[in-house]
Amino acid sequence: MNDAQPALLALEEVSVTVGGATLLDDITWRVRRGERWVVLGPNGAGKTTLLQVASTYRYPSRGAVWVLDERVGRVDVRQLRRRVGYASAELERMLDDRLTAHDAVVSALAAVLVRWRGVYRDVDHQRAAALLRDLGVGPMARRRIASLSEGERRRVQIARALMAEPDLLLLDEPAAGLDIAGRERLLEVLTALAGDRHLGAIVFVTHHVEEIPPGFTHVLLLTEGAVVAAGPLGTTLTSETLSRCVGLDVDLSHVDGRFGARRARREVS
Repeated sequence: MNDAQPALLALEEVSVTVGGATLLDDITWRVRRGERWVVLGPNGAGKTTLLQVASTYRYPSRGAVWVLDERVGRVDVRQLRRRVGYASAELERMLDDRLTAHDAVVSALAAVLVRWRGVYRDVDHQRAAALLRDLGVGPMARRRIASLSEGERRRVQIARALMAEPDLLLLDEPAAGLDIAGRERLLEVLTALAGDRHLGAIVFVTHHVEEIPPGFTHVLLLTEGAVVAAGPLGTTLTSETLSRCVGLDVDLSHVDGRFGARRARREVS
């Protein structure tokens, strides 16, 4: 991606410290229009904290953040959140699970997580219904969130994140906890999203290289809150960088557009 492209998300020397623990350490990162980023790292690497900062749900302890060309801290984040699609386990827990799937999606237009009396247009309801259908949960539209399976809730979350036609889509481990069938269906959705030119940029967090969808272009590897490597997926994600990231010698494979990783076998002399 050409550096002349506008950065939809920019972090400049960002750190997050809580109770003396450093969750993010001096992160400088740009996400430009047209890029599809995967963020990889082990537990505790800072991936979720990074997306909380990017989505404006957490402020950095130090450094500067720009989202959609707006400096966080100098803008009404309630308005900004309407322009950013965000799905995470934390946000899912905050969402009123008495809402129907349809209401959970359409209410994203007001950036609210509870029952809302706002007046929505017919076209808004039509878009919410279409998104649920496209994500394979159309028949669940009138069911309450609490009654849905984990995989169904994740797809409703993604539909909600897409409702306001965001320029920036942030997805924090949407495949976590899913079985193989649920994961593969979700990866089909993410592959389609990667090819959607209406989406300015996507950032997708995962623990597993096996979950990287075809069509993603860039990778950021984190460990202990710091950047191990960042750049184009094809040249940046290697056995060496992944090994440094996870703290274990691994061999990386890439077959038919999908990655795989296993512990490296070393010959004993």
